[in-house]
Amino acid sequence: MTDPTTVHRRRALAAAVLGRTPERPESSDGGQEPLRAVTGRILDASPHMIVVEAGNGAEERLVVAPWAVAWRGGDVAVTDLPAGTNVIMRTVHEGKVVDRIWADTTRITGTIVSIRTDGKDQLVELDAGPHRGRHTIVIPYRASGRLRVRHPKFEPGYLFDAIGVREGDVLSARLPATSQPPYRARAVPVPPPAYGGAQSRVAGTVTWSDAIPESGHRARDGHRTENTRLSDDRQGTTDQHISGDGHGAAYPMLERSDSGCDDAGTSCAGLPYLALGSLLNVQNTCTGRAMSIPIVACGCLAGRFCDRCVECDTSPRGRIAEVSPVSFVELGGDLIKGCFNARIGLG
Repeated sequence: MTDPTTVHRRRALAAAVLGRTPERPESSDGGQEPLRAVTGRILDASPHMIVVEAGNGAEERLVVAPWAVAWRGGDVAVTDLPAGTNVIMRTVHEGKVVDRIWADTTRITGTIVSIRTDGKDQLVELDAGPHRGRHTIVIPYRASGRLRVRHPKFEPGYLFDAIGVREGDVLSARLPATSQPPYRARAVPVPPPAYGGAQSRVAGTVTWSDAIPESGHRARDGHRTENTRLSDDRQGTTDQHISGDGHGAAYPMLERSDSGCDDAGTSCAGLPYLALGSLLNVQNTCTGRAMSIPIVACGCLAGRFCDRCVECDTSPRGRIAEVSPVSFVELGGDLIKGCFNARIGLG
């Protein structure tokens, strides 16, 4: 079991050895207006104001921009978001004005275990890896067409990745997050040979995952287990947690002895091995925004995806990191699009 203070302790020790402060370095906004992500539970929403309860119980009142858009399985008016809805909001103007809201939004990623029908809908059991366990999701009939187009190998043993919503204790897939890799989950292509020695920065795809627990909250195996149906025999025992400011990353190439994960160390992106607690400098090459994010969890599931992101160009193959929703939004990402082209290096 990983001690929940391990990540912070390792950062402090590394900082002492390298002669730097252990605090996370300031982010770079690429000369643009800073973005701030705000998470919470809606208490009240009007056309001009939204009130949310943050994780610490404090209320926050924010102005809603006239052009603000909300998504909850589809585009909705801000006033149609009911009280109690969990949201992540992108804010501008020093964090005072909301211009984008994602409501009850979740990422559904894993290996297909089984598929069965429930009326016109489909129930899919996914294996989300040793840290996140198995869960059953619903694919509504109205969303099945677009999901199947991007998942041509819709059968057990192949990878699945979708954007969806949490509806009570049900995960409902609505949009494909990326195109499905053509190989089985256990047949990840080997990385290409590296030329010219070790690279200081690696290019590829960065995605987001709400399986990385939010600001300061611990979760079993790195997954927030509320509203998620995990089978009892697949719940793990490793506690992993995120930094207190809501930022954190899951990285595929961790030493197995360090991560306690037999699936660690798999990637087609030619990534270097790093340790839990390392600071990963992530730059969104589409927006120019960058920040250093602590590695707080094993990203073995992300390492099995040898796909590309085409957000602003075509990225090299391979997912080089998963980041928390807060980090993703503040780097300029759109949760619905699911990825951005990126470069990473040590922070």
